[in-house]
Amino acid sequence: METRVAVISIIVENQTAVPELNRLLSEAGAYIVGRMGIPYRQKGISIISVAIDAPQMVISALSGKIGRLKGVSAKTAYSNVISRVDEDD
Repeated sequence: METRVAVISIIVENQTAVPELNRLLSEAGAYIVGRMGIPYRQKGISIISVAIDAPQMVISALSGKIGRLKGVSAKTAYSNVISRVDEDD
C-alpha cells in the first residue's frame, strides 16, 4: 500500500458543524500526523490544518466529506512524498 503526505486546510464558518467535523477527523485518527486549530473570534470562524499520511483514496474521501459539511470548506495540498507501507505492519 502506498501513502502520501498531505495537508488538509479547513475553514469552519458554521460552528454547528464542529461535532460532525470532529467525528470525521477522529475516524481518520490513525492517519493524522498532527492538527492545528486557530479560532478567529473577530471573524467568527475557525481555521484548522490537518497533516495526514494516508493512502490517496483515504485523503480524498476525508477531504470530500469535510467539504460537504454545511458552512465548512476544505482544500488539500499533496506532497510528492509517497511511501510504501506493508499491510502487515
